[in-house]
Amino acid sequence: MSETMVSASQEDELRANAYALLGVLLAGAPDRELLGRLKAIEVGEDQQDTGMAAAWKTLAMAAGRTTPESVDDEYHALFIGIGRGEVMPYGSWYLTGFVMERPLAQLRQDLKILGFERREEVKEPEDHAGALMETMAMMIVDDRGFGAHEQKQFFDRHLEPWIGKFFGDLENASSANFYSAVAVLGSQFIEVEKQYLAMLPH
Repeated sequence: MSETMVSASQEDELRANAYALLGVLLAGAPDRELLGRLKAIEVGEDQQDTGMAAAWKTLAMAAGRTTPESVDDEYHALFIGIGRGEVMPYGSWYLTGFVMERPLAQLRQDLKILGFERREEVKEPEDHAGALMETMAMMIVDDRGFGAHEQKQFFDRHLEPWIGKFFGDLENASSANFYSAVAVLGSQFIEVEKQYLAMLPH
């Protein structure tokens, strides 16, 4: 998706876009327009042999095989269900086995310090995987200038301990078809992001 050598601002834009897309896909089922955009994804010649390139191709193929109606049913089976979905997309659940636990309180405290507030229309708790992806995207592009240190600290504290396990569970969930491809992209991106953040000056 990117050239071999890109500037810091280009790299940040690509990172923010990936986080934002994952945030949207985890927050709700994609509509026809988004599925069409995903189906049309093309990978640059210089990136053909990377894990990210394979993940983007997998997502594009999955978008072409599904419909808005079927992916909506899939989303509900995975994340909502009757009582609960097949996969629990909450940090507290992965870290403690329960929702609305101490990790969520710690996250809320950190978000308050950073100046982020949950929108009134949002019903999910802040440790929802989609919400955390959206937060990382905002931190990267926010004009308040959250630097490498703040980004890495937030990632290490609130995503790194559990998000890989979440994407692994999502990829292998029995109800996952399109979302198995989303999980593959998420897993690949998180591994790249961990390497990227580790190389940044802090």
